[in-house]
Amino acid sequence: MITSRLLLLVLISFAGSHACRASLTTAVTPVAPAAPQIPAQRSSVADFGGVPDGETLNTAAFSRALAALAEKGGGTLVVPPGIWLTGPIELRSHINLHLEAGALIQFSRDPALYPMRIVDARGEKSIHTTSPLSGEKLEDVAITGAGVIDGGGDVWRVIKKAKVTEGFWKDQIASGGVTSAKGTEWWPSQAAMDGAAATSALNATGALDPAAYEPYRQFLRPRLLHLLDCRRVLIEGVTFRNSPNWTLHPWICEDLTLRDVKIFNAPWAQNSDAMDIDSCRRVHVTGCIIDTGDDGLCIKSGKDASGRRLGMPTEDVLIENCTVYEAHGGFTIGSEMSGGVRNVLVRNCTFIGTDIGLRFKTARGRGGVVENIHITGIHMTGIKNAAIDFNFFYAARGKSAETPPAPDEGTPTFRNILIEDVISRGSDTPLVMRGLPEMPLRDITLHDVSLSSAHGADLLNCDGIVFERVQIHAAHGEALTTREVTRSTLPLLP
Repeated sequence: MITSRLLLLVLISFAGSHACRASLTTAVTPVAPAAPQIPAQRSSVADFGGVPDGETLNTAAFSRALAALAEKGGGTLVVPPGIWLTGPIELRSHINLHLEAGALIQFSRDPALYPMRIVDARGEKSIHTTSPLSGEKLEDVAITGAGVIDGGGDVWRVIKKAKVTEGFWKDQIASGGVTSAKGTEWWPSQAAMDGAAATSALNATGALDPAAYEPYRQFLRPRLLHLLDCRRVLIEGVTFRNSPNWTLHPWICEDLTLRDVKIFNAPWAQNSDAMDIDSCRRVHVTGCIIDTGDDGLCIKSGKDASGRRLGMPTEDVLIENCTVYEAHGGFTIGSEMSGGVRNVLVRNCTFIGTDIGLRFKTARGRGGVVENIHITGIHMTGIKNAAIDFNFFYAARGKSAETPPAPDEGTPTFRNILIEDVISRGSDTPLVMRGLPEMPLRDITLHDVSLSSAHGADLLNCDGIVFERVQIHAAHGEALTTREVTRSTLPLLP
């Protein structure tokens, strides 16, 4: 074990480190996305029988309005001020769904309105609950405006007692539903609570019959917005809240822009990732504000064997000028990243009170290569756990005490990552880097990084790690602990 404090220079197999550093400074310049082209004509959902009284179900009105506009070649569908109660809305190509200030699209809290369906992601088929807002194989599509979209997620989600106040928990129990045998979880129904075991058994058989999964619909919670295989997408200005599951899930999309979007989910909202950019290319995320119960700005590319078969990395991504409040991770890659992630630039973002700041998570069996990642200009305060966390043991898969297996297609790889101009104040831990014995974290540089925390940094199974002007102030214990670290230079500033 090696420990480090002020000005301590750790040189581990120094030979070759200069060549390693040169590769890390290669600029990451993502390709900018193309903008959607929307025809100039406009219509209002009110022109098709829509009533914004919060009581009338407007599912049919939205469907008629979108179909009529599509027949004319597209345009802007205006949602005027009011409460627009509705079931699922399926978007169309060449149409901008525009919410005026004061407009609230309130998705119904009746799960029966969201049937089970088969989703075919270029041959990878799976069962999903119909999303409140969705689109598949679309071109030139937008959601814009100053209104609010509410997913009605509170009737879908499990609630964990440890995440809420005692008063909230008592009110939830009184509202109905069922509690787990240990009394630590509330579920909206018995079928929802039984869903994990039941759907796992169905998945093991390869079943793709929506009717077989139907009893467990509330367990298979939908994404609020699900876009599959779409081109030239713009989401701008709108507020999304109260999602049943992940909030925004663009999957296998190209030319995606998320601008000035606001996402608010309760801190106890299970699996309420704000945005999961999944197997997408040419993406720009800018000016977004996030407060949620799971990861904030998240990059994915499919899970395990299915993601590897699809083989579509998320690439050419620029994320900038965003603020994340409560979230499990401010910026996250993984843990579903089996198709790979590359050419990502994250800059000028602020994280306040997230569980982890910069979060990189994976595990044995995932596979995938994450490379050419540049993160710069990140400011963090009040991070509950680690400011920067690389963890190859996500969900306790692949404990370090195990005899390491030989690398195979399920072995994940993280390499060629530059993190610079980062300040974090008040985290529990400044930096955690835990690779696998059979696949260390490789070629990662921290440059002009200043971290203050309760405890010190911990590096395990790493190779080619470089510190340049890195400052770690730990209130307790050593500033830096390393184990199984090779070919690295780790000086610390006072």
